[in-house]
Amino acid sequence: MAHLRRFRHLAWWLPLLFVALAVWGVRSGRIVIPEWWNPWAPLRIEAKPNLLTGFKLSRASANPAACRAALAQARMTLVPLEDRVTGLGCGFENAVRIERTSVAIGEPFSLSCRAALSLAMWERHVLQDTAHVHLGTSVKSLEHFGSYACRNLYGEQGRRRSQHATADALDIAGFVLADGRRISVVADWQPRVRTADDEVAGAGAVPSAESRFLQALHDGACRYFDAVLGPDYNRAHADHFHFDRGAAHVCR
Repeated sequence: MAHLRRFRHLAWWLPLLFVALAVWGVRSGRIVIPEWWNPWAPLRIEAKPNLLTGFKLSRASANPAACRAALAQARMTLVPLEDRVTGLGCGFENAVRIERTSVAIGEPFSLSCRAALSLAMWERHVLQDTAHVHLGTSVKSLEHFGSYACRNLYGEQGRRRSQHATADALDIAGFVLADGRRISVVADWQPRVRTADDEVAGAGAVPSAESRFLQALHDGACRYFDAVLGPDYNRAHADHFHFDRGAAHVCR
């Protein structure tokens, strides 16, 4: 009986030992697996997303050097910024001033490295593909309401600091397409409601191509940002998308 208990105890530990050895082997380089399936391989912006992409993005975001190395792959024109404190709960670390992303952006804006990295991933894997699918063209530029601002949520006293106060958020208002069309959140978003069969529709009507484009961009951003807010969230976001990296996890 004692022999059987020892055998059961050993059988319980063997899988854990195997997993621990496999993890050690991969992390140490003694076991070589394709980078695609290696959770400890660096994040590659150009790599097709898979189940490990979110984990790699989180790891890169948490390590300043790894974040800068990953962001160096982005199709962005940017300048590193010195860390600074501009007020109580305001300021940023490991941030960059972005003068152009993969598209034109108008006025340059400042973002933390992790927010900039999420933006690069969203542009690479969501923005242009979505434009081609729904609108048959590409995006030439994006219009924004800015990023860094030392303020509370909604600019109201008594509220906690906004993610904008640490350069972890960007507000996007619209897009200009290669064919000259302009798509704006305030004009082209249609409210999404749940119908009886759980399908998403715009106020009982078929959403326009422009609306489907914006809704797909919003939903796609939820894979790369922690909080994604749009017109369906509240009136304060009726004219823009709010993308941020922070503690809150919401896609509305």
